[in-house]
Amino acid sequence: MASEPTSMQKYLAELVGTFMLVWIGPGAGVVAGLLGVKGLADVLAIALAFGIAVASAIYVVGKISGCHINPAVTIGLACRKSFPWSQVIPYIAFQLAGAVLASLLFVACMGTKASVMYGLGATTINAGAGVNIPMGILGEAIGTFFLMITIMGVAVDSRAPAGWAGWIIGMVVAGIIITLGPLTGASINPARTFGPYIGNLIFGGPCPWDQFFLVYCVGPIVGAVIAVFVYDFIAPQENSA
Repeated sequence: MASEPTSMQKYLAELVGTFMLVWIGPGAGVVAGLLGVKGLADVLAIALAFGIAVASAIYVVGKISGCHINPAVTIGLACRKSFPWSQVIPYIAFQLAGAVLASLLFVACMGTKASVMYGLGATTINAGAGVNIPMGILGEAIGTFFLMITIMGVAVDSRAPAGWAGWIIGMVVAGIIITLGPLTGASINPARTFGPYIGNLIFGGPCPWDQFFLVYCVGPIVGAVIAVFVYDFIAPQENSA
């Protein structure tokens, strides 16, 4: 019988999972820019990359740490009392570290143009399409609501069919990006935005920190917290706590 992972094994699993997400997802955005991919093809390519990254990370580290790889998910589960508050800060710290490591190593592979020219795939609101910060907060909250309620339904709920969580969550992430991506970049994950922002801060790419804190932290956290309580209301379990 396998032993329970140690706290450090769980923290490192979160780092590895978030590293996978940020290397593959935003990395695909950089490559799409490098290749000159535009329009719907650009969105679809990035959405597919994120979906694959999320699915892969879930199957690799889910059995170790639960594969939150997202501070909003960690906080949402803690608010529901499905995850200990004492573990929230270490989980988030290692998620952020994994995201930063991915961005820095992407620059190491491609050079500083990954940041200067392509922003390391960072998310920013599409002001050209008329999206402002309040709109961005709402969009990120709704997108993360969809992500979190899916996690609740296929990963947290003990009644969910086994073995499907990775692909279903990955597909939902891809769908959210197709819809929300042209508006806010569809971060739905503070760590996913934090890593490229730190890389850009170092190497000269865009990193509007007001957007990070308001749109890409507040929006996802609010959406995730609302989702866990909505799910528990519409699909109560005997041991929901």
